[in-house]
Amino acid sequence: MNSTQLTSQQLAVFDTFGYLNFPGLLADCVDRVIDEFETIWKEHNGGHHGQPHDGVRRSCIYPFPDLSEYLSSFLDDPRIHDIAASICGDDFNYTSGDGNFYAGDSNWHSDGYNGNRLMSIKIAFYLDPLTRDTGALRVIPGSHRIGDQYADGIERDIRDSGKIWGLSGREVPAVALETTPGDIVVFNHNLKHAAFGGSGRRRMYTMNFCCRYPEDRLGEFRNMLGSEARFWIDRIHGEAMIRTAGPKRMVHLRQVMENDTHLAELSRELKKTMSEPARG
Repeated sequence: MNSTQLTSQQLAVFDTFGYLNFPGLLADCVDRVIDEFETIWKEHNGGHHGQPHDGVRRSCIYPFPDLSEYLSSFLDDPRIHDIAASICGDDFNYTSGDGNFYAGDSNWHSDGYNGNRLMSIKIAFYLDPLTRDTGALRVIPGSHRIGDQYADGIERDIRDSGKIWGLSGREVPAVALETTPGDIVVFNHNLKHAAFGGSGRRRMYTMNFCCRYPEDRLGEFRNMLGSEARFWIDRIHGEAMIRTAGPKRMVHLRQVMENDTHLAELSRELKKTMSEPARG
């Protein structure tokens, strides 16, 4: 397994544009990855919240890679570990990830647009061939730079693009990151992204990471972790991820495990008002 320690040029690209693309990074093992992906879904009756996938709405499982010993092992794999370490520091936190069957369009959004939080990134694993018009991830370079007039203007106007710009979501200028199975994309959680077209069973899962939080900001960290209660989970990490963790992996799990103990109560409260766990 080759290291993916990022170069100064790659880090500059990530800082400026908000994403990096790694074609074929896991091409040598993608068949095994797909087998593990499908096995998890079969164990959950094929779709969202134990119901068959309907091909119309997104189905989501969270946590996802944590449910497989093999997928959990990518936290130790230099190809994934070193990307996260290069961006978020050697003592980064792993904050779990979701597994998805996407259906229909995913309109423009950020996975949070927050200039106060520490660096937070998503690594996305794509398991189907996707083109611009069949569900490939589209990104707006530079839209993650909170406080910048350009990025803040996109945040303000993107959800009303038809009225303000006369552009449908599909027509918004963007880069389409067309993928084949085994490709990896990493992006800043603040980055605007979307996908249009494609089948009702597009397969993708994620691993999320952030910088380690200092003691005086742990309340903020607990609040961030608490937002995942919408998935009706009691803890952030799955059993297989923890059970198979060695000392090096635990560096990236421990701060989360020490600060997610309030999730069970939050989940119990949300179940009183939600008909199902969140789909994303």
